[in-house]
Amino acid sequence: MSGRNFLYIPGPSNVPQRVRNAMAIEQEDMRAVDFPDFTLPLFEDLKKIFKTETGRVFIFPASGTGGWEAAISNTLSAGDKVLMSHFGHFSWLWVDMCQRHGLDVQALEVEWGEGVPFEKYAEILKADTNKEIKAVFACQNETATGVSSDIAAVRKALDDAGHPALLFVDGVSSVASIDFRMDEWAVDLCVSGSQKGFMLPTGLGIVCVSQKALAARESATLPRTFFSFDDMIGANDNGFFPYTPNTIYMRGLRESVDMLLEEGLENVFKRHNRMATAVRKAVEAWGLSLVAKHEELYSDTVSAIRVPEGFDGNEVAGHAYKYYNLALSISLGKIAGTAFRIGHLGDLNEMMVMIPITGAEMAMKDIGIPIELGSGVAAAQEYLRTTATPVERRS
Repeated sequence: MSGRNFLYIPGPSNVPQRVRNAMAIEQEDMRAVDFPDFTLPLFEDLKKIFKTETGRVFIFPASGTGGWEAAISNTLSAGDKVLMSHFGHFSWLWVDMCQRHGLDVQALEVEWGEGVPFEKYAEILKADTNKEIKAVFACQNETATGVSSDIAAVRKALDDAGHPALLFVDGVSSVASIDFRMDEWAVDLCVSGSQKGFMLPTGLGIVCVSQKALAARESATLPRTFFSFDDMIGANDNGFFPYTPNTIYMRGLRESVDMLLEEGLENVFKRHNRMATAVRKAVEAWGLSLVAKHEELYSDTVSAIRVPEGFDGNEVAGHAYKYYNLALSISLGKIAGTAFRIGHLGDLNEMMVMIPITGAEMAMKDIGIPIELGSGVAAAQEYLRTTATPVERRS
């Protein structure tokens, strides 16, 4: 098919030209004497993205899943009790990983479309008078269902119970797109990846770690080699790595961090909310609904859109890809076929967000879903047109 493919899945996200240009370089010597001049400022500026002054950031040549494993293996031991919840495909995979590592997992099963059950967490933590729970896990943004959860509420549950458990957060599809506050929320380990809000290809697992979590590694006995914080610290302190890093991706990461800081994180979050709201206006105009059950749960990085009974959301995605060169995302697990997903994160502006709305509308009409052509497009246009400032239009 002539023309370009349009990518609107919840990661990998589009890679902006500035980042591609930064990566269009020759390979370099990762042990050169001037390499720390590049890496040490990058480590420090990444802390600004996580909103931490006291934490430490590690960059692994891995995906977000590798970041999960790094967080777990460096701070916990087999048999440790951990409190988790699963309400979508990716929160479930984190549960599965903890179980495979031999942790004693209390996994709360939550209806898909809901978020982290922080009120139930609060009950369990208060009842744990012996403080046997070593860690509490929370997925800030569940991409399978388009649900964002309140991490501050999880921290409050821990504080109200006077509980010392470590707080783990999956921020793979939220960090650099949705507000995340490492220090304010006293998060101990946050896992992110390069392919979402950081606007890079998949290939870097980025983990931010509190001083409390760094201390926990001294008693943790789960095996780790590739993901060892100790090995990373020993080399990172001097600006190097214990093994060959992905230098080209790190050059791209440097550029993406510059772009985020230039725009300003609060502006980044507002932009994502505005693009997401445009999609939600379209969904409402189509007469459809989101998988997310409540407005406060709506994700600003991905919308999972329910199709009417008798239709297949995955067919919508497949049809859009086959006939319109548009990559939408399928629905997974318990809701497979009942919805399709539009990713709206990373490098995105008004005209770009209109593309998946237009294509999804056409694909749904093609397969017989009873929507009015132009309805969602018009609703999104009106919202974007009436909320843009002249500055935003110029940018």
